[in-house]
Amino acid sequence: MAQQGMSVQMAGQYGGQPVYIISPTTEHIQGKDALSMNINAAKAVAKLVRSTLGPKGMDKMLVNILGDIVLTNDGATILREMEIEHPTAKMIVEVAKTQEDIAGDGTTSAVVIAGSLMDKAGELLEKGFHPAVIFKGYNLAAQKAIEILEEFATNVDKDDRKTLEKIAETSITGKATETSSDHLAKICVDAVLAIEENGKYNIDDKIVFRKEAGGKISDTKVIHGIYINKYRLHPNTPAKVENAKIALLDMPIEIAKTTTKSKIQLGSIDEMFAYKDQEIANFHKMLDKVIATGANVVFSSKNIDDSAVHYFMKHNIYTCRRLKDEDMTVLSLSTGANLVRNMNDITAKDLGYAEVVEQESEYEEKTLITGFKKSNTVTIFIKAGSEHLADNIERAFDDALNVVKSVLEDRTIVPGGGASEMQVANGLRSYASTIDGREQLAIRAFADAMEEIPKAIAENAGLDKIDMLSQLRAESGKNKNSGINVCSGKIEDMMENSVIDPLRVKIQAIKSASEVSSMILRVDDMLRAQEKDMQDVDPAHNIHNYNMG
Repeated sequence: MAQQGMSVQMAGQYGGQPVYIISPTTEHIQGKDALSMNINAAKAVAKLVRSTLGPKGMDKMLVNILGDIVLTNDGATILREMEIEHPTAKMIVEVAKTQEDIAGDGTTSAVVIAGSLMDKAGELLEKGFHPAVIFKGYNLAAQKAIEILEEFATNVDKDDRKTLEKIAETSITGKATETSSDHLAKICVDAVLAIEENGKYNIDDKIVFRKEAGGKISDTKVIHGIYINKYRLHPNTPAKVENAKIALLDMPIEIAKTTTKSKIQLGSIDEMFAYKDQEIANFHKMLDKVIATGANVVFSSKNIDDSAVHYFMKHNIYTCRRLKDEDMTVLSLSTGANLVRNMNDITAKDLGYAEVVEQESEYEEKTLITGFKKSNTVTIFIKAGSEHLADNIERAFDDALNVVKSVLEDRTIVPGGGASEMQVANGLRSYASTIDGREQLAIRAFADAMEEIPKAIAENAGLDKIDMLSQLRAESGKNKNSGINVCSGKIEDMMENSVIDPLRVKIQAIKSASEVSSMILRVDDMLRAQEKDMQDVDPAHNIHNYNMG
């Protein structure tokens, strides 16, 4: 029962007045009411993203107060942009974030499973089950589900490029245009294999995205190097610099101005010119410190004024200004250059190296940096017909790169299309019969919750979810790889149809969903502070409400 502004009267009153142990402005929800509210919140979040699941899932359009539009069916992006307020709903959002951080994909599946687990838990609570029994059964089921998946998984060789491309294509399908999914999948595999270093794949630091609206998606490509959207500041400097020694200056390169108002009294015009000449001479001495290091390329995150550009031009130094912070970071990691915040401190050791720095076209703001000694950074240059489509493709790439990385690191895959979830459901039902006590029913409820994934895939493709689930149950006993082909509307072998998922994605989805479900089921008392003036609270009314409870 919810009690707004609850107060508690102690057994012994003091002077005839009740003693408050909780702020009268606190919202207090207890027992079954707290569980019911939390379950409904979890189900509501799952319902938000359920329609986006699968290759035929629908998109969500999110518009902020500034009118900026996000058009996506990526579960993690949707939940992140929605600014959810309910505390329990925020816990479900954390499931998506954890799934994204660890597995890189499967965020929607994790949230849908969590919502379904809470739905089944609600049904068990109505039958008189204690929450402790339910979460104990859920924990047993989660452990068994992971064992089933590990036995069910297939090993894959890192040199099996065809399988890697199919895994990437499975992730991309439904998130970007399907006509180009095979092309984008090849780019994903090329990019991940290119950055391999001692068996590690640091896709966050070594794969850079650049987007350009206008053009065909088929023009998207991988560049072995870094693109920055800047041009050289002076046309008389070389358009191409070989054996580039790069200085990264995280400071404005301009004549310093005093931080406070000051006044200089000069007696004549000659003195004024002398003062200006001295000021420029001092500035050039600072620039000479950069030149003395041997740098022939200067990138600055701040402004480079025209006099500095002209001075650098005389020494054939390629200059770019106002680079983004992320560009400076990537350049530092790739070239080995240190970010310099004081020109007086710069030395030759602070310089980075690249084989070539060039502006490919006189008419475009593009500088290409290639050939690093200790890094293999690549850029995925995305071309699309609109800005929104380019953003969507970038999100699809992010998921696909992570699933390829997962397979290369773990070397294990499972069939998609609901096949894995159905095998887990079948295995859990068999396992439940070996467990004594009420936990058996909780394990069966977990199995039912796993079937929510193939049901959602079928429903979002416009198929009859009951018919498809019945067929899938029948076929999965004959062929463990049986799943839903949303294109043909039939139950088919997913491995033969090249619908493949990494084992890591499936396992993490089960872990995340079961853990958050157990956390929510343990909550039987909820206190939430309210922004209400204490003077507006009627203590007698609050006591009356509490006593009636």
